[in-house]
Amino acid sequence: MVWTGATPHLVSGRQFLVGPVLKTAPPRPGPLAKTIGSTMATEANIQTTTLSFLNMHEYGALFVNLLKARRESFIVKNQWVLPEAEGLEYDQYDNPSSRWIAVHQGDKVLAGVRLTPTTARCGMYSYMIRDAQLNLLSSIPSNLLDFEAPVDPEIWEASRIFVNGKVPSRLRTQVQILLMGGLMKAAAENGAQQLMGLVPAVWPRWIGRIGLAAQPAGPVLEMDGWRTQVAHMHLPRSVQAVETNQKSQSLPRVLRSLVNESEERNVVANNAG
Repeated sequence: MVWTGATPHLVSGRQFLVGPVLKTAPPRPGPLAKTIGSTMATEANIQTTTLSFLNMHEYGALFVNLLKARRESFIVKNQWVLPEAEGLEYDQYDNPSSRWIAVHQGDKVLAGVRLTPTTARCGMYSYMIRDAQLNLLSSIPSNLLDFEAPVDPEIWEASRIFVNGKVPSRLRTQVQILLMGGLMKAAAENGAQQLMGLVPAVWPRWIGRIGLAAQPAGPVLEMDGWRTQVAHMHLPRSVQAVETNQKSQSLPRVLRSLVNESEERNVVANNAG
C-alpha cells in the first residue's frame, strides 16, 4: 500500500495507515484485467443502463421505477426506516453528483446500485460512509471504517445495492453479473480506480461466485437486524469501453462469459424439464 500523508494506526489488532487521502497500490492483475466488451443480449432481454440527472429523461420512467424498486427492497422487505414519498425511496445522496445503474427488462427494474464520488458535497453531507464516520447519520455506526474516509476523485462509493426479490432463481446470477459489470463500467467511465461500499456481510461469497474480489475495510456491524460491512475493491487497470452495435453498454469479458454459461445452463434445464 502507498499512502500520502499517513501515520500508522492500530485498529482491532491490525495496523492501518490513516491520512487525508487513500492511495493503495492495486493487486496484481487477475482474470478481470480484461478489456470491457459489449453487454450481450440475454434470453430474457435484460439490459443494463447507467442513469444520471442529465440523461434520465431519455429513459422514460426507468429512474422512477428504480426508486420504487428500492422502496420495495429496503422499506417494505427489509423494514428499514428510510425517507419515502409518492411510493419512492430516496435520500440526500440522490443528487446530480451520483449515478444510478439499473438492470432491467424494459421499464421493470430487476436490480440497482447508486454510485457517488467521495468528493461529492450537498450542504453538510458528502457521501454515506464518510458522513456516518463523522456522526452525521444516526442510523449507521461511526466505527464502520478502519481508516479515515477518503476524499479522492479516484475513489467512488457504491450504495443502495439490491436485487429485486421477485427475480427468479434461474436469472439471479445473471442479474448479479450484469449489475456488477454495469457498476464497474460506470465507475471507470467517471474516472474511478477504487470502489467502497457498505454491503451485506455475505459479500465475499456473493462476489466470489461471479469472479470478483474485494477486501474488508471495516468491522462487521449489526444494523436493523442485518449484518453489514464496508468492502473495498480495485477496478482492473485495463477496464475500457468499446463501441458496439447495440448502444455503448458493456461489461468485463470474464463476466460476459459467466452470463453465457448461465444462459447455457438455463437452456439445458429447460430442455430437461
